Amino acid sequence: MLRLQAWIMRPDDANVAGNVHGGTILKMIEEAGAIISTRHCNSQNGERCVAALARVERTDFLSPVCIGEVAHVSAEISYTSKHSVEVQVNVMSENILTGTKKLTNKATLWYVPLSLKNVDKVLEVPPFVYARQEQEEEGRRRYEAQKLERMETKWRNGDIVQPVPNPEPSTVSYSQSSLIHLVGPSDCTLHGFVHGGVTMKLMDEVAGIVAARHCKTNIVTASVDAINFHDKIRKGCVITISGRMTFTSNKSMEIEVLVDADPVVGDSQKCYRAASAFFTYVSLSPEGRSLPVPQLVPETEDEKKRFEEGKGRYLQMKAKRQGPAEPQP
Repeated sequence: MLRLQAWIMRPDDANVAGNVHGGTILKMIEEAGAIISTRHCNSQNGERCVAALARVERTDFLSPVCIGEVAHVSAEISYTSKHSVEVQVNVMSENILTGTKKLTNKATLWYVPLSLKNVDKVLEVPPFVYARQEQEEEGRRRYEAQKLERMETKWRNGDIVQPVPNPEPSTVSYSQSSLIHLVGPSDCTLHGFVHGGVTMKLMDEVAGIVAARHCKTNIVTASVDAINFHDKIRKGCVITISGRMTFTSNKSMEIEVLVDADPVVGDSQKCYRAASAFFTYVSLSPEGRSLPVPQLVPETEDEKKRFEEGKGRYLQMKAKRQGPAEPQP
């Protein structure tokens, strides 16, 4: 297991509600995963490599982290395939005045080892010793499931978010937002492509803007539903992070976030889809209590279809949280 140096949360880590920004937590989680997976992938003699983030499974924000608290991040490898590493990461917050600790986040991340000589070359992962055989079998099932979902997500990610003039309140167009960012050296690894944590933080910022525009209240990240990284983003690219509301329940909002990269410097001028995810937000009162969410008004057939798909994801996750129904006598 790897336990990183603890972080003390400072005012510049805060969101509007006064808690630590969800994107900051995601960035810490990714750094922990990158370190432990890169160490494992270089644990044997052979071609040196760096572990690149390929996917983050659904991550729930179980409890807010407050300014002044210390965040402890721990990570361990739970499965390896021929070309990928699964890492489990936990975040604990500590109130250093009272000593109280609580679990705030649990996440599962997938990494692939890329050669330092050629970052387009995926290397083989050294074998991992499991404590029991069932652990390997369970990991293989998770690997096959996420592999299938990644392929399905990549195929359905062809559309783009287009601005609409004079949108009506509570519509998709009214709250949709985009952020354009030039990728610089501070965003990148030593090998010239963007840290996964940097991308996730930008995605969370855009999703938060969409949620705030829709609700006109304080908002916080409740969960992230599988961030998929479809391609690397290199230094010098201009990235467009676009967000749009897809579904609302009584007290939550689902926002789809798409990341498109435009390699403006170099021979290739083709824009490509680099990442995608669904974020769930909740609306908060000034006192921090959950508020009802204005209901989304889908207008086009595509918006209505995305709304029904979001409703399906919401009901599926709600049923999973409630657990299996009790047998009837």
